Amino acid sequence: MKRISENKKLFGVETKIELKSLKKAYRNLVKEWHPDKFQAGDALQEEAEIQSRRIIDGYHFLVSIAPETIEANADQFTQTVNTGIADFQHKSMVLEITFMDGTTYEYFGVTKPIYIKMINSNKVNRFAKRSIYPNYTFRMSKREQEAV
Repeated sequence: MKRISENKKLFGVETKIELKSLKKAYRNLVKEWHPDKFQAGDALQEEAEIQSRRIIDGYHFLVSIAPETIEANADQFTQTVNTGIADFQHKSMVLEITFMDGTTYEYFGVTKPIYIKMINSNKVNRFAKRSIYPNYTFRMSKREQEAV
């Protein structure tokens, strides 16, 4: 949740993430903090490199949790969660679930009591389908490469 709020603050997003306004804010921030804008040896050049990396990472993160992105990938998400859970881990309100097809999703804001209920459930996938998937902000974090 902290990561979401920090990135929203960086891009000036108040509530709902809209890709069009996010893209505009991204372009403006990149113009302002692009490292090539500063001379070599300038004290601001190092800061600009750090800020530009932060801006790029934040943009990609917010795009991945935007409602438009989630809606566009809904079919793929449904197929993935129906494959079953291979592994999961919880760290500081982020639940990371790896599915049987090799795809990993992060769910933000999952509290420790909810995680404990999940691991104590006799049917983990069923619990997740009812209590985790529809109720928490998520994004695909990794996809296993398919063999050619």
